[in-house]
Amino acid sequence: MSTKTLVADAAARLRDAGVASPDFDAAELLAFVTGTSRLNLGDPTEDQVRRYDELIARRAQREPLQHLTGTAAFRYRELAVGPGVFVPRPETEVMVGWILDRLADVPKPLVVDLCSGSGAIAGAVATERPDSTVHAVELSPEACVWARRNLAGTGATLHEGDIDGCLPEYDGQVDAVIANPPYIPLTAWESVTAEVRDHDPALALWSGDDGLDEIKVVATTAARLLKPGGWFACEHADVQGESAPAVFTATGSFAEVRDQLDLSGRHRFSTGRKT
Repeated sequence: MSTKTLVADAAARLRDAGVASPDFDAAELLAFVTGTSRLNLGDPTEDQVRRYDELIARRAQREPLQHLTGTAAFRYRELAVGPGVFVPRPETEVMVGWILDRLADVPKPLVVDLCSGSGAIAGAVATERPDSTVHAVELSPEACVWARRNLAGTGATLHEGDIDGCLPEYDGQVDAVIANPPYIPLTAWESVTAEVRDHDPALALWSGDDGLDEIKVVATTAARLLKPGGWFACEHADVQGESAPAVFTATGSFAEVRDQLDLSGRHRFSTGRKT
């Protein structure tokens, strides 16, 4: 069987299983197995074909692609991911870029990443602004294992614990607070894809009946940590384009509160500035 036919057949299996990106995933998994690239696939050996078939079967069971390869790309870095940690999404990269733009003229910025998960955001800020001081806060011990691995050598500091009351020594001193907290309403269980619902950790997903419980904690924590003029950015669900910014406005601590769109034109993150 030719490589082209092998990938086409695998993509058909994934498509029948309801995988959202069957062609991409089929090619990516063969590249992973053969140690080549998706755009320049190598011819697999018999052992590699067997391994490929096993991975396609697992992907057809809706195991995340990133769990199968053990990596996830995020901005200019490749992260280690797997069971126990939220897989970073491309949409979050836009929010990181927004914060970095706000910090462009701030010398040696102090940045706090709340609900850090894999450390994707903290690692991106620390490597793209090597003059920054970055602190990441994550509650889950399982996620912290991955975050430590991903933040090694970046200069960012990981703190294991709740974001509520975290880092009091930096109250009123922080230039930017950025967060990708859990924000899925418990009532949305049925609408969440199997890859997310069954494999991302529950602690990183669900946040009360309206999905705003943890966003409220982010708002109060950001209000406490930020210096006057400091910026926040907080990711949320596309249906929270009004409700999430309203949480930050209600604190009375922020000006210029507005919602920002991702590259698909969907409401994705709220931003504002400490008064």
